Amino acid sequence: MVAGLVVGSNPAGDALYAALVYVLVLGLAPAVPSNRAGMVAFGICAAIELLQLTGLPAEIVGAAPAARYALGTTFQAPDLLAYAVGVLLAAGVDVLVRRRASGPRRAAVGPSDPAE
Repeated sequence: MVAGLVVGSNPAGDALYAALVYVLVLGLAPAVPSNRAGMVAFGICAAIELLQLTGLPAEIVGAAPAARYALGTTFQAPDLLAYAVGVLLAAGVDVLVRRRASGPRRAAVGPSDPAE
């Protein structure tokens, strides 16, 4: 979150925002598969971005300026691409971490020769 605030509102910041949303999705539902968490995270980011077309986030930010960091104020189509990149990177790291945590896969225990 701190990195996103430091980077600001640009493609890297938007990608970090999407990665944070991905982590929050997993925080709420840790057993969700990576691909599903990614779809949910991207859906949330895209919904918030599309909501900016209505002007509602700008009104909320007018009343509560800190909401700007979560809701933004103006729609920018390239943000959707940055969100996709951020979610894909976060999901990729998640897949690698989950594989490493599960350890090496073992073969079935038993004789290797069926004649034994």
